[in-house]
Amino acid sequence: MDPVVILILVAAIVVVFLVASTVRIVPQARRYNIERFGRYRRTLQPGLNVVVPVADRINTKLDVREQVYSSDPRPVITEDNLVVNIDTVLYYQITDPRAAAYEVADYLHAIDQLTVTTLRNVIGSMDLEETLTSREEINSRLRAVLDDATGKWGIRVNRVEIKAIDPPHTIKEAMEKQMRAERDKRAAILHAEGERQAKILTAEGTKQKDILEAQGTQQAMILRADGEAKAVELVFQAVHRNNADPKVLAYKYLETLPHLASSDNNTFWVIPGELTEAVRTVTRAFGDQPTAGPPTAAQPEEAATADADDTSDARRVPGLEAGSVVSLDAAAAADEAEKQAAAAVSDAKAEAAAAMSPQVPGRGQTSGD
Repeated sequence: MDPVVILILVAAIVVVFLVASTVRIVPQARRYNIERFGRYRRTLQPGLNVVVPVADRINTKLDVREQVYSSDPRPVITEDNLVVNIDTVLYYQITDPRAAAYEVADYLHAIDQLTVTTLRNVIGSMDLEETLTSREEINSRLRAVLDDATGKWGIRVNRVEIKAIDPPHTIKEAMEKQMRAERDKRAAILHAEGERQAKILTAEGTKQKDILEAQGTQQAMILRADGEAKAVELVFQAVHRNNADPKVLAYKYLETLPHLASSDNNTFWVIPGELTEAVRTVTRAFGDQPTAGPPTAAQPEEAATADADDTSDARRVPGLEAGSVVSLDAAAAADEAEKQAAAAVSDAKAEAAAAMSPQVPGRGQTSGD
């Protein structure tokens, strides 16, 4: 081969190599740190960039988009000496590629260790219950500490989230028992409240029922009393209007007397004091009939006989004094009173008939003697 051709080919290869070494294309959201003879020179931006061949070289290629880093669960001791495992999720972004490459050797490892240290400091000042219920506060304190520490590394921490908090197994069982007891307590309270409301409503309904029944009974008694009052008023008006004889009234009194003990609930019967007076009235009513002819000498004897009959009538009706109490059964007492009243009326009628009959001969002579 011709040496000239060989030289041309070698020159072409060298030119291609030099061009390839001079031009650098950086993708979007990427940053390249350039070193010249081992010293940081500049950071290449996205697009076409030209560098000095052989003198410049790319040290680090960094992604400036927001990154997500999830750490492994780490044991943390709370204030009440309980060990819990906590794992976090970290959202960060490189803002200064030069500082991220030259200020810290491994920024991910540094951020992870700083997160664990800060988390232990924060959780160490809280008890278990506060740790489980204060995630927002823990996230805010972690972000503040990490953002302040990673600022000089050219990294901005946008967000820190606690992914899980795992207490010990025994604590989980105790918490489940506590929650179960709380639920049972609330269920018992709700059940008791329901029974209480049901009893209150039932009592109110019974109360309203009793009130309405009492009002209905009251109205019925008032109407019944008004009717009885009007009936009695009409009877009295009729009696006064017709000017009834006292004899009739006395007889009606005796006729009504047995009905006083007609109820089955009566265990004793009080005989009123007017009973004897009523019997005497009936007796006088039938014994005071006018007789034909002038009075004879036998009238004193008849008066004495009448007095004796009155006395015998009083003896025939035992226990008829005013206010006396008969200790017999109510029905038996009523029957006895009815019999005594009928006997008294029969005696009175017999005496009246005897008074109207002619004088027996020799009776006046016996009286005169």
